[in-house]
Amino acid sequence: MRRATVTEAKNGLSALIDYVRNGETVVIMDRGRPVARLESAIEIKGDDEGRLARLERAGVVRVGGGGPLPEVLEQPPPQPTGDVSIVEVLLEERRQGP
Repeated sequence: MRRATVTEAKNGLSALIDYVRNGETVVIMDRGRPVARLESAIEIKGDDEGRLARLERAGVVRVGGGGPLPEVLEQPPPQPTGDVSIVEVLLEERRQGP
């Protein structure tokens, strides 16, 4: 939930409406006390784009710009040797890092 002062709301209403459009709620504060809540009048079921935009603004996710990197696809998958299981090979690869 985003908070904005009366002055911020007055000067940046368009930006606050964008937040609300993407599913967030904005609380308007006057001298440190909540006086109003700005929220969407329309509830959209399955609005994944709005939810994703809200999570990206909050810093929870980062939206990718394309498909997987070609160098990742060109590498062969790890192969177990001897009596080692594929799970152990995967865990060892994760321990070693990139």
